[in-house]
Formats: sequence, C-alpha cells, structure tokens
Amino acid sequence: MTQQQRTAIVTGGARGIGAATAVRLAADGHRVAVLDLEESAAKATVEAIEGAGGTAAAFGADVADAAAVEAAVGAVVEKLGNPTILVNNAGITKDNLLFKMSEGDWDAVMGVHLKGSFLMTRAVQKYMVEAKWGRVVNLSSTSALGNRGQANYSAAKAGLQGFTKTLAIELGKFGVTANCIAPGFIASEMTKATAERLGVDWDEFKAARAAEIPVQRPGAPEDIANAVSFFVDERSSFVSGQVVYVAGGPKT
Repeated sequence: MTQQQRTAIVTGGARGIGAATAVRLAADGHRVAVLDLEESAAKATVEAIEGAGGTAAAFGADVADAAAVEAAVGAVVEKLGNPTILVNNAGITKDNLLFKMSEGDWDAVMGVHLKGSFLMTRAVQKYMVEAKWGRVVNLSSTSALGNRGQANYSAAKAGLQGFTKTLAIELGKFGVTANCIAPGFIASEMTKATAERLGVDWDEFKAARAAEIPVQRPGAPEDIANAVSFFVDERSSFVSGQVVYVAGGPKT
C-alpha cells in the first residue's frame, strides 16, 4: 500500500526523538513541519530531510503560547498545506525533589507538555476534521508510572495519557485517531544532560540503565520514530486511544 502524502507537524523537532521522528515521517513520504522554540534550531533537521530528498520546513513557536501556536500553524498551512498529522513531542525537564521544587519548575513543565499539547491539538484538529482523516501522537514516558525527583514531569506525562484517550473518544467519528507512546530510557541529549547533572560518566550511565532493561540496551530516538510511523500509517485506522510503552520490556 502506498502512503498518501500528508502534512505532518512534529514539535520539539530540533533534536533527539523529535528530529528522528521528523526524518522518519519524511522518509515515509510526508511533508514535515519541524517546529521548535526557535526556528533556527530546527533547520538542521530540515536540512537532513531535504538532503535525503524529502520535503520539510522549519518553524519557531513556544507551544505553551496560544497566539504563537496559532501563528505557527497558520504558517505551516501556507507553506506546506493543511496538517493532518501531529506529533506532540516538545518537552522540558525541571527535575527536583518535591520539597525543593518551585512553582516555576512545576508550571514550566506543565506548560510545555500539557498545555502545549492541548494548544497544538486544538489548533490542528480542525484540519483533520475537515479532511475526515487525522493522526495525533502524544509523547508520554515511563516516568508517568512515577519517578523520584520528577513529580512535575511524571504528572504531565501521566496527564498526556488521559488527554490522548479523550481525544480518541471525541475525534474518532471524524476519522481521527489519537495514540500515545511512552518511551523508556532513550540515549539522547536530554538523558545525557541528566547524567551530567548527576555527575555520572555518560557511558557508565548508559551501561547501568541498559542493565535494567530486558533487551539489554538503551533505546534510540529511531525506536520511537518507528512507533510513530506505525501509528500514523494509513493501515492503523482501527488503533486509537492506546498507550504503548516503548521501553525494551514490559511496563504496566
């Protein structure tokens, strides 16, 4: 089956999981809007896509700002066409134990992960409804199950799972599916920064985490991109409201 070319938006597309997802969706034949906080940061991903023969453009927006989101989606429509695939990947961490966590740390993480996913989905869903076809993929995390020092991040990632299931219920009759991917340990710039913050050697950090994973290796951004590709495929129209832990082993 040949995929129909569609316009996809990937938030947080400058690096890591977002960049790998943007590259994969372009390889699947889609036009990809690579969105990040600064447009300039997304250009390297766009260049990688164009270098491989794909179609992409960079866009800048703070996903927690409603006006910025509306402006960015409008720019995507003008440049690449109506978006009917949305991957809500943008995220930040502000880790700390509860008694040390500030309101600013809480609000910032909630703003990007939860409010950002809400604003982006609200802005894009009308194009999906009009087309009677759409795919929303939200990025959660195994931290949704609880993780020391991440009360804000864990709560946001758990919230995205409920958000996803509600989207599936509300938008299903319009041919729109919504699914959620919860990555486990992924070797990326974000987890490397965590190792640096903890003062642990990166290779030792990866080895220690891999030893806890049944498949005995860290995940790669491409592992998550492959799962996104499945969810947005034409043939996945009967899969909706699901949370898949891509973590190298079972999670509950």
